[in-house]
Amino acid sequence: MPKFVIEREIPGAGKLTPEQLKAISQTSCGVLREMGPQIQWIHSYVTDEKIYCVYIAPDEETVRKHAQTGGFPANRISQVRAVIDPTTSE
Repeated sequence: MPKFVIEREIPGAGKLTPEQLKAISQTSCGVLREMGPQIQWIHSYVTDEKIYCVYIAPDEETVRKHAQTGGFPANRISQVRAVIDPTTSE
């Protein structure tokens, strides 16, 4: 199944409190439960002004539906074509 990176522009994201991040996570998980197992949230990276999320989903439209239902921005959705790390050089 394809993997996607979602770029969410959220001003002040890096200043969100643990409670706010928990609430956002709970909303996301609730939407995921409603949508079924075809979409999975792997993890997210919180930076100063954006949150980058990694999802597994059948297509970009499913990722967009999750964002719209949860009320999250999805400013850019990119399909992952390959994963590399230091072991790739070996």
